[in-house]
Amino acid sequence: MDAFALTSILLVVAALLAFFNRRFIGLPSTIGVMAMALVASLIMVGVGAVSPHFIEVVRELLEDINFSDALLDVMLAFLLFAGALHVKLEDLAGQKWIIGALATVGVVISTIAVGALTKLFFIAMDYPMPWLNCFLFGALIAPTDPIAVLGILKSAGVKKSLETKVTGESLFNDGVGVVVFVALLGFATADHETTAGEIGILFAQEVIGALGLGVAFGVFTYWLMRQIDDYLVEVLLSLALCAGVYSLAGALHSSGPLAVVVAGLLVGNQGRKNAMSSLTVQRLDDFWELCDELLNVLLFVLIGLEVLVIPWSPVRLAFGLVAIPMTLLVRFLAVGGTVRALSAKRTFDPGTVRILTWGGLRGGISIALALILRESVGESADILLTATYVVVVFSIVVQGLTVGKLAARVDRQTAEVAAAAKLP
Repeated sequence: MDAFALTSILLVVAALLAFFNRRFIGLPSTIGVMAMALVASLIMVGVGAVSPHFIEVVRELLEDINFSDALLDVMLAFLLFAGALHVKLEDLAGQKWIIGALATVGVVISTIAVGALTKLFFIAMDYPMPWLNCFLFGALIAPTDPIAVLGILKSAGVKKSLETKVTGESLFNDGVGVVVFVALLGFATADHETTAGEIGILFAQEVIGALGLGVAFGVFTYWLMRQIDDYLVEVLLSLALCAGVYSLAGALHSSGPLAVVVAGLLVGNQGRKNAMSSLTVQRLDDFWELCDELLNVLLFVLIGLEVLVIPWSPVRLAFGLVAIPMTLLVRFLAVGGTVRALSAKRTFDPGTVRILTWGGLRGGISIALALILRESVGESADILLTATYVVVVFSIVVQGLTVGKLAARVDRQTAEVAAAAKLP
């Protein structure tokens, strides 16, 4: 089936699910459409038991939509840019230490810890899972997903300072996580031993190169916007910046996600203040909000439907269920250690560790990276893909629906403690 027909089918499904959710269920759009897509997938599995040909046709259709390519090569750039446009640099600067620590050291520590616990699980199950594959699972599941976080925190009622921490970390740690994943994948698939120098060069290309590209093209676009006052052209420039810097970063073997986040931050802050009229700001926000909402709905529908092509078995499902508390525990320890280390220099709001732990959602990026493993490390990748899917679904549905309630509970407990402290 051609790309236009596939896109048309996906758009129709996404629109109908979004309408049904808004009219009858009322869940946040991303969670609602994904949950209904999951239910639809399970219904199709039931229909497939009666009519195997039907389920095979649906699976072939989904396999024609390459999830990794659709997300990493098309959707991710626009979703990250749309999110970065609305993040204030001064807010990020105020939380720079914890965001930087969680997005770098936190990702590396989580990769190692999850990888080690994964290996222990397979040793206990007497399953021959290579160490490198365990660490690859740690790398793809360690970073929080900016798409899931940005889409859900909007309606969660989290304090601004905490929202900035979670959002800022998610915007940057996926780029670092991809660098770690690519380095480990190089170890696993290389026909020669990878050296520390090669890893250093990879890091410089991916991270430092991406930051430089994002700054350079963000500043250039900002300069172009200052020369004119035409919202149509300025929206077009923002679209060109997003697609262009992401593609160029990929061609130069740099991190596209990091480059597009930096460019979006520059345009969304300096451009909004000094290069745009109020009409342009409104039109720009309307355009990118529509892009964000449309692509989020499409992505989460795809996540829900992917259950049809995930390879299921009792052992794979068992590891997926174990991986949920395992990743949460590692996340809790990484966040708690970071907060404790930084507490000597600054004060954190009560409940910071709990909200950062529970609000650190995993999403489509983890699934996309896990699908890449199927092409690179053989059959053992299927069990990691299944576990990734289980963790992502739990993260989005359970954590996503309850993080707002957790934030409200923390606020209530903080108010009660403050009131008790004032009593004689």
